[in-house]
Amino acid sequence: MITDPDIDNRYDLTAMLVRPLYFGMLVNIVVPAGLLFVCYYISNKYSPENRVPEISNALFYIFCALALAQAGLALWWRHKKFDGPMVKRAESIEFDIAAAVYERSRPIFVLIASITGWGFLYFILTGRFTESVIYIIFSFVVFQVVRPRFGWVRSLIVHQEKLVKEGRFAGGGLADIRKEVQG
Repeated sequence: MITDPDIDNRYDLTAMLVRPLYFGMLVNIVVPAGLLFVCYYISNKYSPENRVPEISNALFYIFCALALAQAGLALWWRHKKFDGPMVKRAESIEFDIAAAVYERSRPIFVLIASITGWGFLYFILTGRFTESVIYIIFSFVVFQVVRPRFGWVRSLIVHQEKLVKEGRFAGGGLADIRKEVQG
């Protein structure tokens, strides 16, 4: 991961990260915390019964496997979504990268947040609060791994500048069309 030391002076990295991070925190921290509060309230107020006592433990491990698969998919998807061209025009590189980081991060963050759904469903089916919390904590950890950081956005900018120099633009830009016609 080689970065240009002048990137911090040429680009507003904070502006590139703020929107996706706020969205990610809303979806991956606030919403799961709300669900956790609902489960806690129900657990203490109503003492829910276990509706599936014979398969509770197996269900826990099935949901764990699904949550791990979702985490792996989120990591892979992040790599794939940010590998290709994101810049539409060389003149708007900063704006295009900021917009693309936000747009491409949203479905990944929603996928990560849906891990929380397994915990909520497990709680509804079994009434076990402690095990349900594991899914919420795991979702938070995956978000911490996937969320954009300054070092990551610096390397993303270097990669996008390289693609722009090669004439590769997002959305089948004019340069891509010229390459296809000539090549």
